[in-house]
Amino acid sequence: MAAFRAILVGAGGMGRGWGRNLAACAEVEMVAWVDIRPDAAATAAEELKLTPQYMGDDLRRAIAETRPDFVVDVTIPEAHREVTLTALAAGLPVLGEKPMAESMASAREMVVASEKANKLYMVSQSRRYNAHLQAYRQLITEHLGPLGILNSDFNIGAHFGGFRDEMPSPLLLDMAIHTLDAARYLCGADPVSVYCDEFNPPWSWYKGDVSATAIFEMSGGLRYTYRGSWCAEGRHTSWEGDWRAVGPNGTATWDGNASVLADKVAETGSFHSKTESVAGTVAEGVPEGIAGSLQDFLNALRTGSVPLGECHDNIKSLAMVFAAIESAAVGQRIPVRI
Repeated sequence: MAAFRAILVGAGGMGRGWGRNLAACAEVEMVAWVDIRPDAAATAAEELKLTPQYMGDDLRRAIAETRPDFVVDVTIPEAHREVTLTALAAGLPVLGEKPMAESMASAREMVVASEKANKLYMVSQSRRYNAHLQAYRQLITEHLGPLGILNSDFNIGAHFGGFRDEMPSPLLLDMAIHTLDAARYLCGADPVSVYCDEFNPPWSWYKGDVSATAIFEMSGGLRYTYRGSWCAEGRHTSWEGDWRAVGPNGTATWDGNASVLADKVAETGSFHSKTESVAGTVAEGVPEGIAGSLQDFLNALRTGSVPLGECHDNIKSLAMVFAAIESAAVGQRIPVRI
């Protein structure tokens, strides 16, 4: 018998991905699938050959009928608040997809609800569960000393079609949360302020500004620079970005793929310090992506440990996104308000 009973809310493309993820985990039984669209959950369950006890559009009824141990929220961002508050009010921990919410006001309300219910609310910031990112962080921690400079570049010509072509700030709203959250994970610092310039190159096929450059001041004086574009044709970076971290003892780079390298200072006294190269150690067999998120969440339920995407921490990454958008709108440096 599985240790945990789960309700999955959302039966779109990502919802189906989570359906497969839950079905593949021996510790979890998916007892209900909920979607606001009539018959959507039943259709998705049939496609994946899953047989939840409840399939329909009523989360409260699903909770009452199936008595789950937690809820997984894979709805659109505008629905995250309602799903999360409903589950927490019923005394259930929540594992939700990113971004936490469509506004900082909703995100703050969700964090407070987690506190009042005394239940875990975790955001699946799934790209933290990347063995190369984790190796890069270890390289920084062990060899560079406290960072003063962190830079990332993200350049991909993404022809999605659909809603992203029409939405405002598609890069910052839909994608940058991954990179900004990775920056916080790598440097261990919190955002203080930001100056952001958001723009749309003349050849862009997007209606909204799809390129941005942002300079974040982080706690401890670190400066983190984000440069990104979703209309950069050719010579694409990885979807994880291209990184450079600089500390008093050297520099480490990661290309977002397999190259995790550092040059650490071995001897000073000449025009250029002498350095020695160190390669990152990449762990094998570690669950990645949403499988990693699920394992981290289940471990937290079992042990009381704090998972990577716990809401009090993840809201800081969301705040970076909204502060960058606000800075671009007003054209000046502003504080990042958590």
